[in-house]
Amino acid sequence: MQQNREASFDHPLRHLTADQFMALGGNAVVYVKQVKGTHLGAIVPDHDFPEDEDFHVVVSADGSPLMIGDSAEAVAEWLQGQKFGIVALH
Repeated sequence: MQQNREASFDHPLRHLTADQFMALGGNAVVYVKQVKGTHLGAIVPDHDFPEDEDFHVVVSADGSPLMIGDSAEAVAEWLQGQKFGIVALH
């Protein structure tokens, strides 16, 4: 049975305060998201990015961008020197 992953759900972890999240180790978890330059303006409003290019953004679990790379390799290299737990998005 296939589930609709686009459907939103109200998980209790979505309602944690910043302090509760940090107590769970939220400052140590990141994920990598591939986005077009058109979407980076919302993440980093003070910069211009080529709209049609793909970028890879390392995002902390609280949604804050930590690093923007122009390739998966650049992100992987940056992450090698960090002490984050990486979550895969599907």
